[in-house]
Amino acid sequence: MIYLPSLISVLEVLIVTVPVLMTVAFITLAERKTMASMQRRLGPNIVGYYGILQAFADALKLLLKEYVSPTQANLVLFFLGPIITLIFSLLGYLVIPFAPGLSLNDLNLGILYMLAVSSLATYGILLAGSLRSTAQLISYELILSSAILLVVMLTGSLSLTVNIEAQRVI
Repeated sequence: MIYLPSLISVLEVLIVTVPVLMTVAFITLAERKTMASMQRRLGPNIVGYYGILQAFADALKLLLKEYVSPTQANLVLFFLGPIITLIFSLLGYLVIPFAPGLSLNDLNLGILYMLAVSSLATYGILLAGSLRSTAQLISYELILSSAILLVVMLTGSLSLTVNIEAQRVI
């Protein structure tokens, strides 16, 4: 019973992140089927009933593909880069209030936390060897930070909950 709070925290994270990832997978499937119908072809309908298991087949194919890496690359860092990017991308969901009582962690500095975590995700892309994408992400972060700064100045708070409540008044 000592580990119950930790287990509850892990379950809360899974309850929030798994539906988001599943939604992205099925929106991708819907996009592929829409594009196929626009181009008058069948689209992904082989795996499962009407292609409903296509997202799982794509994930399995991605995991079982042959790894190709540059000859001079540090293999550990090259393969850790996407994992680091995924972890930091998912950490941003910790402070998002999904409903009036449903937030994994209600920080007073939630916006600052999200900006910091999204900036750390850039390191994973840098480790994977993509300097051009890293420069592009940094330039986008500057514009995003400027836009978020305007919202923070209007509400006077870095808390996501306070910012959402300020929008409710409008």
